[in-house]
Amino acid sequence: MFLSGEDDAPPLLAHTEVPPRVTENYILSGYRFPNYSLRQCLLSAFRPTNETGNFWTHFLPAFLFAYHFAEVFGWEGSPPAAAPFFYPLWTYFLGVLCLLSASSLAHLLNSMSLVVREVCFFVDYGTISAYTVGSSLAYYYYIHPRAGLPEAGGPWEPGNGSRADPAPLAAVSSAWYGMADASALFEAFYVPSSCAVAVICILSCCNTRQRWRRHRYLIRTLVFLLPFLVSSTPIFYRLLTRSPYRPASASLASSASMAGHFYRHCAWLVASAAFNIAKVPERLAPGLFDVWGHSHQWFHCCTFLSILEELHMIKAEVRAALLQPALALSEAAGSSAAAMSRLPGPTALSTYGVMLLLQATIAAIIGWFSWQAERIYGPERDQLARRGLRGHHKCH
Repeated sequence: MFLSGEDDAPPLLAHTEVPPRVTENYILSGYRFPNYSLRQCLLSAFRPTNETGNFWTHFLPAFLFAYHFAEVFGWEGSPPAAAPFFYPLWTYFLGVLCLLSASSLAHLLNSMSLVVREVCFFVDYGTISAYTVGSSLAYYYYIHPRAGLPEAGGPWEPGNGSRADPAPLAAVSSAWYGMADASALFEAFYVPSSCAVAVICILSCCNTRQRWRRHRYLIRTLVFLLPFLVSSTPIFYRLLTRSPYRPASASLASSASMAGHFYRHCAWLVASAAFNIAKVPERLAPGLFDVWGHSHQWFHCCTFLSILEELHMIKAEVRAALLQPALALSEAAGSSAAAMSRLPGPTALSTYGVMLLLQATIAAIIGWFSWQAERIYGPERDQLARRGLRGHHKCH
């Protein structure tokens, strides 16, 4: 079965020649045998297999995302990249970068063994959950109407390459448009709820690899609808109420594009879900799209386009905040608005600290499911390895 040298790529196999665990619906050929070495996996990125397109459709977009992300720091009046104002943006960037990188590597390295395959996709699900929380932090500080923002022209916090002025980062707030109780409830539970939902998502997705396999694509798609609904709460509110920025201001003009980006973000998410569930086009012509053009590659492309629209939406709000950091109080809120406590600006603990705690929780969950995978698939992996070794000797 195997060629004589590790540098030689093992032959690609049909779906009947690999363990059922490895096969995908309507993909009939192009499978790598699940005992590849690390070197062989890496080299397979340049070989037409049924995973090649899955790798490149998330690997290359990571660089495109980084290019669009870095634009923020070149804007006029923008604080230093290390300023606390940008902490939520950096957590969002790390979430997206981890998602794209983990997805690429999961598709590239999953042929090392059945157990490694499981671990790869557990990590993939974990980074999706972390990305949703990174998005929530960006929404909370840049789209939430009471986000803490620096005063126009004011000093930035010392110790991050900014001016030497010792005055702390100033923060201002606006009323949540006369809904003080709802505002307090939101501020207390929004980020914790996003984290809790992210944990539920990774638990559900990891379970689909060990049970519920018949409907795994439907479950994995629907289970991420919940974090979308929770994390998008600030956006829904902004779309249903007046803008916190003053009329005819540059901030209002920048913020006006938020709705369009959000609607396109949703449209691409719906398209990605449709591809992931329907398994089109390979369902219509099994075997024809085994290497290029199958649904998972389109799923990746639509997912990235949704993330890119989300980035543009967040950037529009960041620009609006920098143009007019002092938010206008709602006339409808009256004097009660001024008495409401302000929402503090971002801190290392409320951004990086939240992500670090979440990642530790996700790592523990991945560790548990990986142990389960070793217990379930370890014997089958060892059996496949012995078969591969016998095939290697026969080639000699």
